[in-house]
Amino acid sequence: MNKTLLLVLALGFQCAFGQGKTNEGPLQHVVIFKFKETSSKSSIDSVVNAFTGLKKKIPAIKQLEWGLNDSPENWHQGFTHCFILTFDSKHDRDVTYQKHPAHLDFQKILGPHMEKVFVVDYKAER
Repeated sequence: MNKTLLLVLALGFQCAFGQGKTNEGPLQHVVIFKFKETSSKSSIDSVVNAFTGLKKKIPAIKQLEWGLNDSPENWHQGFTHCFILTFDSKHDRDVTYQKHPAHLDFQKILGPHMEKVFVVDYKAER
């Protein structure tokens, strides 16, 4: 058997039996914004609409949910808007999403209104 045929057989075996597969599972990307005091409600609403609209423009986003801070503990430090995006892999987050033209356009919309951002990414443990 030649080396090419052996390589093809080995790759086929890995695909058929799941070896070499990166079983990452869903990755959660949590983004929390603190907006500038000078930003109007309508400006902030435009940012929210632009961010939530990314779900339709970037297929790598499997889920997107968001909400306003409602904690009675007063530890929010001015962060008000929380978004949670779900990706199938780090590659989908790091390459497909981060470098997507729609995400880059969103950053331009956000820029003038963002005072701070807090980002946490994690693979859910169950």
